[in-house]
Amino acid sequence: MTEVILSARAVEKSFGRTQALRGVSLELARGEVLAVTGPSGGGKSTLLHCLSGILRPEGGEVRYNGQRLDDLAEAPRTRLRRREFGIVLQFGQLVPELTVEQNVALPLLLEGHDRSAARTAARTWLDRLEVGNLAAALPGELSGGEVQRAALARALVTGPQVVFADEPTGALDTVGGEALLDVLLSTARERDASVVLVTHDNRVAAHADREVVLVDGTFALTGVRL
Repeated sequence: MTEVILSARAVEKSFGRTQALRGVSLELARGEVLAVTGPSGGGKSTLLHCLSGILRPEGGEVRYNGQRLDDLAEAPRTRLRRREFGIVLQFGQLVPELTVEQNVALPLLLEGHDRSAARTAARTWLDRLEVGNLAAALPGELSGGEVQRAALARALVTGPQVVFADEPTGALDTVGGEALLDVLLSTARERDASVVLVTHDNRVAAHADREVVLVDGTFALTGVRL
């Protein structure tokens, strides 16, 4: 039987009068790559934020390894995201005052890892994503694509069980996007980690094991890629 690592049941989320999610349910298997597609404003990013514990849904539940994620207080949710999840948000969201290397090492340092070991791990991932030469730069000195590569390095440096990626190739050209996806997906397969991939790009979605289409806060279509 396929092991379910993350699940949502009848999840609802609103922003003012706008209902972003309308009773969404899904299951993510260990090692599965799931693409969430659909038009802008359909609720894709909101779903990712609820699944990763960034946002708490107003209805329904989210479970990670059988534990209610949405019931946790902010501090344990933050610790869980640091230890178990890797998150790449749109536009990278790097800390502007820290160098690229410091940004990537930050999750390890917050968990009490040795500073030298954290810096070495950060450099390794930056090199793998072909931005090692930018380790001493500040985020404001990087292009959009370079920021996304650094953000992915930060997401992978802790060895997460689930990686959440919101339009990770949006700032990259086709070749750069394929290279970034190759690192993300090969790393996930090496570790039997799962990936939730939000994208508008059908070429990106084609790399997934399964695709779900979210329209107006509810699933319009689910499918399986063989």
